[in-house]
Amino acid sequence: QVQLQESGPGVVKPSQTLSLTCTVSGGSITTRPYYWGWIRQSPEKGLEWIAAIAYNGVTDYSPSLASRASISRDTSKSQITLQLTSVTPEDTAAYYCAASRRSGYNYRLIDEYDYWGQGTQVTVAS
Repeated sequence: QVQLQESGPGVVKPSQTLSLTCTVSGGSITTRPYYWGWIRQSPEKGLEWIAAIAYNGVTDYSPSLASRASISRDTSKSQITLQLTSVTPEDTAAYYCAASRRSGYNYRLIDEYDYWGQGTQVTVAS
């Protein structure tokens, strides 16, 4: 059973870069056909998909966040990292790491993520 654990700073100041880490256990992040995504949730916007990285390193980004988001992985640590630059209060949300074992690679479909972390709250405030 894949398990995901997010970690992050909690509070970030406007214009800074947010860095979040997802540590994966119970499976390898390079196992086909898995892919790994970041999704956030706020009362204003609901669930919003941010980015994904597949078992082979292929990435995909939400068009609305692509200019500021970067997803990467550290296979030696079994970690998926998300960086979001130039944050504003609108980036305040609960951020979730999620995994899918489906081979359709519909990265942007939130319903196709099978495993979820418990989430980490990020507040952007000065």
